[in-house]
Amino acid sequence: MTIEIKAPTFPESVQDGTVATWHKQPGEAVARDELIVDIETDKVVLEVVAPADGAISEIIKGEGETVLSNEVIAKFEEGAGEAPAPAEGKAEEVKAEEKPAGKEAGEKIAMPSAKKMAAEKGVDLAGVEGSGKGGRVLKEDVMKAGAAPAAAAAPAAAAEVSVAPGERVEKRVPMTRMRKRIAERLLDATQTTAMLTTFNEVNMKPVMDLRKNYKELFEKVHNGTRLGFMGFFVKAAVEALKRYPAVNASIDGDDIVYHGYQDIGVAVSSPKGLVVPILRNAENMGLADMENAIRDMGVRAREGKLSIEEMTGGTFTITNGGVFGSLLSTPILNPPQTAILGMHKIQERPMAVNGKVEILPMMYLALSYDHRLIDGKEAVGFLVAIKEMIEDPARILLEV
Repeated sequence: MTIEIKAPTFPESVQDGTVATWHKQPGEAVARDELIVDIETDKVVLEVVAPADGAISEIIKGEGETVLSNEVIAKFEEGAGEAPAPAEGKAEEVKAEEKPAGKEAGEKIAMPSAKKMAAEKGVDLAGVEGSGKGGRVLKEDVMKAGAAPAAAAAPAAAAEVSVAPGERVEKRVPMTRMRKRIAERLLDATQTTAMLTTFNEVNMKPVMDLRKNYKELFEKVHNGTRLGFMGFFVKAAVEALKRYPAVNASIDGDDIVYHGYQDIGVAVSSPKGLVVPILRNAENMGLADMENAIRDMGVRAREGKLSIEEMTGGTFTITNGGVFGSLLSTPILNPPQTAILGMHKIQERPMAVNGKVEILPMMYLALSYDHRLIDGKEAVGFLVAIKEMIEDPARILLEV
């Protein structure tokens, strides 16, 4: 039976996609739910799997071609690509042939996604136990294998690269669709907004002391959820946005749209670029819920498993360059949002406290905002509110 393979249904915010990689070629046997093609959009890479056991009979859209939502990209023959039935009297010969060649050579049968991850992490598939059908190595198996094999494989990989001293090596590769879209949005933000940045600094000692005193109890009560710093900043941002609604608003043509909810975007670095998954209705979330959601989104962003819906919308964004060691920066707006908060590295510095010098863990905060909508007074007031709540966390609970 012939089945049409179609591109996934794209949300309204995504017009089209690009065929990134065909993992299977026409005539090649495919198992049900096995990855056959990646479709790259402006925001995520979508995986298309086989609808049944069989083989691709025809590829309609090749790699690099543009596809629309639900457009037919290939034709699939159910039941095709299977090994022929053994002839009578040759059972023993066929049995020998039926053994996978990879297993005889001591290799593992691995799914394409597992092979890709193993190559990225430097994991030797021979030492990975497969949990899939017929002992196939899945992506999850490679993840469980850990980073230890990668360290051992690194010297061997490095030895393969031979560059003569003084040789000027260049490599030209096309931009991915996601990287091009990120570039377009960043350029658009700088050209179409009156962007300005205001700075302040915050003493992190109160939050660090609170975290130290309640870290173990918090983790015990909330089933292993770790107490981090981002949850406090999201909480503080939610309260500050309630006081300064213009910072939570957006511009739509000649109209100002004020949002009666706080959908907070948390910028996350992924192998394919910066993505911003959204915490929906953050005003209704507890600290443990926030920490769980942030950690889950970070893991799935690095694995490329975030959906387009999870990265669409948002009324305000928080980005943390401190995880990479940044001491100070000016974050770029994420239109149509009108403000973005930048966190940075916690650095111990001598500070004047009541006429005395003390060494305190300090963090610079940066708020970039669209001056077309937000005046300096509101921007500074918003950032000061964040600072006061972080320096006195009880204010978040008391909403003062």
